[in-house]
Amino acid sequence: MVARLVIAAPSSGAGKTTVATGLMAAFAGRGLAVSPHKVGPDYIDPGYHALATGRPGRNLDAYMCGTGLIAPLFEHGARGCDLAVVEGVMGLYDGAADQGELASTAQVAKLLKAPVVLVVDASSQSRSVAALVHGFASWDPEVRIGGVILNKVATDRHEHLLREALGESGVPVLGVLRRAPAVATPSRHLGLVPVAERQAAAVSAVAAQAEQVLAGCDMEGLLALARSAPELRAEPWVPEVAGRLHSGGSGVPTLPQSSAREVPPAPAERMPTPRVAVAGGAAFTFSYAEHAELLTAAGAEVVTFDPLRDEALPEGTSGLVIGGGFPEMYGAELSANEPLRKAVAELAAAGAPIAAECAGLLYLARSLDGRPMCGVLDADARMSERLTLGYRDAVAVNDSVLAPAGARMRGHEFHRTVIEPGAGALAAWGLRQPERRVEGFVQGGVHASYVHTHWAGSPEAAARFVEHCA
Repeated sequence: MVARLVIAAPSSGAGKTTVATGLMAAFAGRGLAVSPHKVGPDYIDPGYHALATGRPGRNLDAYMCGTGLIAPLFEHGARGCDLAVVEGVMGLYDGAADQGELASTAQVAKLLKAPVVLVVDASSQSRSVAALVHGFASWDPEVRIGGVILNKVATDRHEHLLREALGESGVPVLGVLRRAPAVATPSRHLGLVPVAERQAAAVSAVAAQAEQVLAGCDMEGLLALARSAPELRAEPWVPEVAGRLHSGGSGVPTLPQSSAREVPPAPAERMPTPRVAVAGGAAFTFSYAEHAELLTAAGAEVVTFDPLRDEALPEGTSGLVIGGGFPEMYGAELSANEPLRKAVAELAAAGAPIAAECAGLLYLARSLDGRPMCGVLDADARMSERLTLGYRDAVAVNDSVLAPAGARMRGHEFHRTVIEPGAGALAAWGLRQPERRVEGFVQGGVHASYVHTHWAGSPEAAARFVEHCA
């Protein structure tokens, strides 16, 4: 059994990431094997979690993967660890729009049978903190709030008032943190700046977060709370048999072909091992760890490359995956790497499977903010003032290397760019909410879209992609 804690807050901006990352680093520094997790679709926070623990940061998204996969995915990531720390998303009870508790931190905490530590920004309150904590602790009796960490506390007197107010609440104070500029992480248009873009500074920030947590938190009390979690009784998710642990009856729509069978391997006597190149580096940091695991389980050899540095695709590339990231921050460098842009265009022209999401979509476009990109798609992209954000219920409009026409998948959009036109002659997805529209491009072996997907919820996508590569 893995001891576990969920770090939540009444709202965004309270300091969840600082506290969760600091706890991960502090416990890892004490010699514990710590498994890091993040509720929701966010790619950036898991990068800091990985830096703090030395293990891949993994997402637990009940909307994209289904409620039945949360515990198995958790067990998969936490196998062999002493402790798991799960950072929540937004406010504790905030989830997918118009979907009740679905994909909320509270729902994930219940699915994991995990105690919750509530991080409260106390900078503008004193006695009112008791009413706030009481409300959150009593809202859902199935959510166990086992302690509070008070963040941004100004003075000793302020701390005294807060502790006095919470004394009769029944929720213990497990930490008090002062304001500390050294632990801050810079943000920009889509949230925190990823670790890959500020490696040395990120290392220093995580170390400072660990020091702050060690100085201000009851580490033994937090560990005891984590160890009080009951046995989970869930079988770990296994990429090779992912279909057996699909949506667990949660009703999440998935690819229809064979959701109850194993992801098919690629027998050596039937076909050679296809080599799938996955874009990485500072410009393409958005990737779920399970994607590479599913590609490998389906019979592929997965290799990474950096479009900012590498002038050629890995030798023998038979398929290409270009995930999300920040190409808009590196447009000049990506454009200047003309040899790689030509190599990607040639691979696409040869009909090779290419799966591109968001940043990958922009990279395949003719131009981004006026700079030449790969020119695979007859479309131009640019930065926008408008933030596009939210979960998406998507239906494949046309057959592609990821899905047959009519297949349903759930995903997420998060960008401040636009591409014109928004869809090709053959669109990738028909979106059902928040408004009905088609978007993306299916062109030869290319599937390019703004929608991020989590293949653990639809493992047939990885299998189908590898089969096309082979």
